[in-house]
Amino acid sequence: MSLDVVNINDWRDFNSAAPQRQDDGRHTGLTVDEIKARLLGNLRGLLSYLYPAGVFRHGKFLVGDVRGRKGESLTVEITGSKAGMWHDFATGEGGDVLALWAAATGRNTQSDFPSLLDDVRQWLGEPGTESVAVETERTAPLDELGPVTAKWDYLDSEGGLLACVYRYDPPGGKQFRPWDVACRKMKAPDPRPLYNQPAMKSVSDVVLVEGEKSADALICQGICATTAMNGAKAPVEKTDWSPLRGKRLLIWPDKDAAGWQYAEAAAEAALGAGVVSVAILMPPMDKPEKWDAADAVDEGMDVEAFIANAPRQSIASPHANSQAFSLKQLLGDRSPMPDDIIAPRVLTPSGLLVFGGAPKVGKSDFLLCWLVHMAAGISFLSFTPPRPLRVFYLQAEIQYHYLRERIQQISLPPEVIKQAYENLVITPQLKLILNEAGVEAVGALIRKHFPDGLDIIVIDPIRNVFDGGEAGPSENDNNAMLFFLRDRVEKLRDAVDPDAGIILVHHTRKLSKKQVDEDPFQALSGAGSLRGYYSSGMILFRPDEAQSERRLITELRNGPALAAKIVDKESGRWIEIDPSSDRLVRQEYGDKLDAERLRKRDVILQVLFEEALAGRVYTSTQFAERFENSAGLGGRSTIAERISVLTTKGYIKYFRNPDEHDLPPLSRTRYGYLCVEGMQLGEAEDVVDEDTGEVTQAIHPLLPTHYKCRQSGAVLEVESPHIWVYHDDEVDHE
Repeated sequence: MSLDVVNINDWRDFNSAAPQRQDDGRHTGLTVDEIKARLLGNLRGLLSYLYPAGVFRHGKFLVGDVRGRKGESLTVEITGSKAGMWHDFATGEGGDVLALWAAATGRNTQSDFPSLLDDVRQWLGEPGTESVAVETERTAPLDELGPVTAKWDYLDSEGGLLACVYRYDPPGGKQFRPWDVACRKMKAPDPRPLYNQPAMKSVSDVVLVEGEKSADALICQGICATTAMNGAKAPVEKTDWSPLRGKRLLIWPDKDAAGWQYAEAAAEAALGAGVVSVAILMPPMDKPEKWDAADAVDEGMDVEAFIANAPRQSIASPHANSQAFSLKQLLGDRSPMPDDIIAPRVLTPSGLLVFGGAPKVGKSDFLLCWLVHMAAGISFLSFTPPRPLRVFYLQAEIQYHYLRERIQQISLPPEVIKQAYENLVITPQLKLILNEAGVEAVGALIRKHFPDGLDIIVIDPIRNVFDGGEAGPSENDNNAMLFFLRDRVEKLRDAVDPDAGIILVHHTRKLSKKQVDEDPFQALSGAGSLRGYYSSGMILFRPDEAQSERRLITELRNGPALAAKIVDKESGRWIEIDPSSDRLVRQEYGDKLDAERLRKRDVILQVLFEEALAGRVYTSTQFAERFENSAGLGGRSTIAERISVLTTKGYIKYFRNPDEHDLPPLSRTRYGYLCVEGMQLGEAEDVVDEDTGEVTQAIHPLLPTHYKCRQSGAVLEVESPHIWVYHDDEVDHE
């Protein structure tokens, strides 16, 4: 831009033409002479407004050029008869105070002079010549919102003016309007600059807040702060984040949902611009809605200490793992290894463990006991935590009342329970899909309970919360499974604590002996990509369905192989059994198992007998469902197995004539109602002989009509319903 040296005399026509007051008394604006006098009366304020990077020195104002860059080429006289006159020694441009305004705002001194005067009048708080007219062609006059109540300048790193943001406070609420210096229009620049760039240039740590007011509040405390234009409403894709390259960024969001959402979006954008690290500060829980950095300063908070010590969520770069190391670097790095979350290498920082097992094998019971011990910081079956761990258990199967019942039935040492009280948080049957909204909801729930981060996130089971994105809802699809792991599970971890370990609970198909010997992890349900993704795997299965012992096999990617464990529950507690011992060596343990089988037999027979007295009878399936986890009988599959053994041995038979006893008809069973020796329907009733008056008891016996053949397993008709023969000669191993 080239300006001739001009002065007010060149614009005398505008001064004489400007009306002073209409007949009705309405003021139409200041004359040119009055405008110039007002500007010269506040010359220092005007120069600071136009050129924030300039300096006052020895009665002059110095700045780099008319664009406002740092330097001393442009000089403005601020005292004496030449006050307001300026000259740029680099370009030869110069003029009076109005010409300086025109140069600073990029206006043509001839064609744009009327609008220039209106801008100056507005800055002076005076109406323009058009703003008070009864009829006006303007649809959006500059002062339609009233006077400007605040103004913020956006400078480049060298101090050049890029944009201004004006605040207005009309009756309807505050409003902000940006001014693009390059385009000379009331609009936001494209791209939008960050605030306070000159200060950001020389520091390593920057705090990003919402709005210039909060940024200024921190700047006054000696903290380098910035904001994106429009705060939480700023479109991150239209903001130039490059000034943050190489910086450590801390985002201080307003305490509301919009603030947190913006913080996450800004963090992702900043990572893409090359920041070294980024974290989101978590506002205190006791602060009101919309609490921000400016409020903290107003409250007298030690914001520097708060920034240093407040809990925060670290955001991992999507390219954090895009590194490569030479053999020399790897051999030369002798730094200590990170502590295992669960030793030995079962779960490592940022690791993923898949814990699998067939339905009803005892996964949930085993997992609960394990997690309680980890939350207490106590070893469990030689799995050792370095300290009490903070565990969030996203459980999607069991409703609240049945969850608490199960936990209360678990036999745990009091010292374990006490130490784990606050460290283990469990959800009751969380009914959601882990899609984008689900990740946000679960992340918020985790942050609520563990604002300082956590050690383990458990998801049980995968299929109840699975989301495969565009690949579909099938966990058998490799693309869907990879999407779930990368874009859902990993995103959830990154949102709460990137170093946390994850345990995913998953179902397996029933394992054959050959599969156990060759590769038991091929039994994991769903896509094979799951196995290729995890850092460790664990499978719990029962080698012999007739026995209660389980085998626990562990596969590690980050450590040496672990020997398989034989585990079982004894007196309500999980124990490890020495696999080298046999039945004779473990006679005492075997005797306990035998006693437990006899106890379960007696309990089942007694319950069937007593329920019949109360008028209730059951099929095998109905009984297993009704008495699951009752009277120490175990789960449905365990009860069904015991009933199968007892029918083979002759302790239980069937009756298929419910109509003769006024009972509900049979449906969907190939056996019949269960029947035991001496069973009767309802209590005995007193019957009085009308002739003799003698009182006798009438009973309603339930006699079997069918039994299971112990050789073939076929269901055959009973020849002698009153005769019961028991076969205890067969070896009975559960």
